Amino acid sequence: MKPPTNPTSGILLVDKPPSITSHDVVARTRKLIGTRKVGHAGTLDPMATGLLVLGVNSSTRLLTFVVGLDKQYLATIRLGAATTTDDAEGELGETADAATLAALSDEAIAAAIVPLTGEILQRPSSVSAIKVDGRRAYALAREGEEVVLKERPVTVSAFEVLSVRRGEFIDVDVRVECSSGTYIRALARDLGEALGVGGHLTALRRTRIGPFEVDEASALDNTLVGALRTPASVARELFPAVDLTLEDAEDLAHGKRIALPSQASAPVAAIAPGERLIGLVEVIDGRAHVLANFPADDPQRQHPLDNEGQEQK
Repeated sequence: MKPPTNPTSGILLVDKPPSITSHDVVARTRKLIGTRKVGHAGTLDPMATGLLVLGVNSSTRLLTFVVGLDKQYLATIRLGAATTTDDAEGELGETADAATLAALSDEAIAAAIVPLTGEILQRPSSVSAIKVDGRRAYALAREGEEVVLKERPVTVSAFEVLSVRRGEFIDVDVRVECSSGTYIRALARDLGEALGVGGHLTALRRTRIGPFEVDEASALDNTLVGALRTPASVARELFPAVDLTLEDAEDLAHGKRIALPSQASAPVAAIAPGERLIGLVEVIDGRAHVLANFPADDPQRQHPLDNEGQEQK
């Protein structure tokens, strides 16, 4: 017999350990939580650690709105050589000579970071997951094909040097705040190229996605079961929220365009009594238009809402 499926929906913040893929995190979470319906918002490379936002059951619908949020990373950029992957997993290229590195001042490093900050055009790494003619760029690169991806606009709102450590190479610890779609590996590559010594990423940790901090995340173990955040609580962090009456909640759950006061932005989280997320809506001409709905967790429930107002026995 198949094990029972856990119908509970919610969002998990997971602190990804090194040396496993984001898909591995999803697979382990499925076993720990007891459901197959788990997804993530934003891949981390196996080398990287830090925050992954996972959606469970119907809350996977929230991930669409999490993917595009800004992010923060702590990283180490090694100056003195480039690699084939722009990170420590690739083959090391020609190494800059010791005299050149010794002459590279902290001030020169800081100055080279300035053009990589703000609204910039960035060429993604050739081993990224971007598709080229229907195939992932990293798959083509591994087959020996030369992959040069088009530049794309990204925003690097902060690129701060935390420390500089000197030895055979120069290791620069940095903090980066950036828009979704920014490649930290590409920043390392471009910094090395700008300084004429080559550069690649040796460490990467994602510390924030939107309002979610890695300090709030759980380890990938049995503690995940108790760490599930309710859809309503997460929606309140992400969007403006409106608290519905029971009657309006019932109508909206049945697809009716209920009257709502105009909101400055969309989506708006529509929340029923009892803190259940009914849907994300857009208010047009005083009426709610559903962008995403969130059905009740219990697959046996006939009514779209919890039994609000009913006598408890």
